[in-house]
Amino acid sequence: MATTIQFSNSLILTSICLTISSKFPYHHSLLQFSPKTKNSSPEIAMPMTDNQGSFLNRISIRRNQVSNMENNHEQDLEDLELFQKHVADRFSDLLPNDPSSTTDSPAKDQSPLLSISWFRKLLDVFLCCEAEFKALVLIGRDPVQFSKPPLDRLVPDILERSIKSLDICNAVTHGLELVRHWQKLAQIAVTAFEQKPMGDGQVRRAKKALNTLLTSMMLDDKENNYHAKAAERTWSFGRRSGGGGGAGNNNKDRTNGTFRSMSWSVAKSWSASKQIQAMASNLVAPRGGEPTGLAVPIYAMGTIFVFVMWALVAAIPCQERTGLLTHLPLPRNLNWGQAFIALQDKIAEEWKKKEKKGTTGLLDEMQKMEKVAQNLVDFAENFQFPPEEEKLEEVAAQVAEMAEICRKMEEGLAPLQQQIREVFHRIVRSRAEVLDVLDQIGKMSTPVPY
Repeated sequence: MATTIQFSNSLILTSICLTISSKFPYHHSLLQFSPKTKNSSPEIAMPMTDNQGSFLNRISIRRNQVSNMENNHEQDLEDLELFQKHVADRFSDLLPNDPSSTTDSPAKDQSPLLSISWFRKLLDVFLCCEAEFKALVLIGRDPVQFSKPPLDRLVPDILERSIKSLDICNAVTHGLELVRHWQKLAQIAVTAFEQKPMGDGQVRRAKKALNTLLTSMMLDDKENNYHAKAAERTWSFGRRSGGGGGAGNNNKDRTNGTFRSMSWSVAKSWSASKQIQAMASNLVAPRGGEPTGLAVPIYAMGTIFVFVMWALVAAIPCQERTGLLTHLPLPRNLNWGQAFIALQDKIAEEWKKKEKKGTTGLLDEMQKMEKVAQNLVDFAENFQFPPEEEKLEEVAAQVAEMAEICRKMEEGLAPLQQQIREVFHRIVRSRAEVLDVLDQIGKMSTPVPY
């Protein structure tokens, strides 16, 4: 039995290390992200060197060295502290720069909060933290630990949280398809306005596309869900092989066409806000008297699950977001909690503004698109031929801004969907590995018949 468990742990280590070494190399300093190119996979610009050993290799080597020793408590504490430091550093790096800061430190390569590029960084951080968490909790551990308090309660909790996260990944991907539909409507308007000379026909065409865009954006969450279905959206990560897109669109979406369908759907009565509330309801910080240090990383990973999914739901159109939480149960007494609280406060403030204005989500590009679209509709409604030169200059600036928004969406939405797909599959694989460990415990506790 011991040989079986050791072999299983070796498989887990090999799987994680291959993922990290090929895609997420890092050391003890802050995570740095390489510039993203169109449709490129997210990578971290930090090649491995002799003195920049992977955290996972460090855990593996040290635990192999002490695998036959009784007292490895200090080693566990050191690994735990390093994991918490990485969580704190990575989420602190997601905070926007403070414009009032007078420090001479160089500015970070900052993406606007809640922008497409910011969410790509957030998902990079999630994947790195999840891989490190799995190495810390699973590799070299005696499975019997998971059958004792408090892990016998915490492990099922995080497994349940992971299942809810899969639903949210699907809902968010569905919402991103709707955002891509809006981007195409905005691009129609841009193309019409850019034709010279500007006449009544171009303005009417642009106005029709923009009115369709704004009407769709003003629908409530359930109506958005219905509208997305009408626009040939699906709950899977695959794309339709047929349709009226033409050869050009088929080539453009070839990357998305390779996505395998998840075959995962949610009910019509499903609510994103209730899903987040359920995920956060049993998220309780470990007590000081917990008999094992593993309760802390499990709590940290649970917090990461809840925060990342909450941010995605707040920013991207999802089914039924009414009553979305604005305050999550975040820890103030842990070193990594401050970054989460700071990010939560900024996002919650934006969400409260959204509820007052009735806009459809907090995604930065989406909010800017809505504002510019309204300005262009106002221009179109008052358009008279021939247009005044001053009015033409004003609308040209608005059209240029809309074109830039469309460009960012065109370049960023497909890679963002691909990352969400990767998060989905990572959660599925990790959950299966944890269930495998629990299955081993069940076999160990089953009496052997004679």
